Amino acid sequence: MCGIIGILGEKEAAPLLVEGLRRLEYRGYDSAGVATLSNGHITRCRAEGKLRNLAKKLGDTPLSGTTGIGHTRWATHGARTEDNAHPHAKEKLAVVHNGIIENYAELKEELEKHQYRFETETDTEVICHLVTHYLKEGLTPRAAANKAFDRLEGAYAVLLIFAGEHNLLIGVR
Repeated sequence: MCGIIGILGEKEAAPLLVEGLRRLEYRGYDSAGVATLSNGHITRCRAEGKLRNLAKKLGDTPLSGTTGIGHTRWATHGARTEDNAHPHAKEKLAVVHNGIIENYAELKEELEKHQYRFETETDTEVICHLVTHYLKEGLTPRAAANKAFDRLEGAYAVLLIFAGEHNLLIGVR
């Protein structure tokens, strides 16, 4: 079972995100990751396996930033790999997702026609590309997220952060 957490704060987010994920550790999962906003850019760290693997990677290469999202993943779409671990990120946003997007194949096919290329086997990456598509159309982060959420079918919870938007964390359930 997946777990997601988001932080908009004044302290460094990555250690707090890992602690929040640690509290969700009783749930089964196969990978974990965090993304933060640092100097207007999205940075992320993901690891296959237990949370201690992510904590070690962050110990070796810490992420800065006071806004961030975190995720523990139980694979439903795609293999148990670091590439499929959340958060998924593009230049302008990062996303974590719990649940299933039932119409992801249809949305993926539509986005591929617009030249979007998928790097993972997950339904979550569809959210990332769909919001990116609406941002490229000139929508604000809030409007792009809302338009994307209107198109998603299934039972899910999603958290998004956006490059350059340190005071914005968007979530839907």
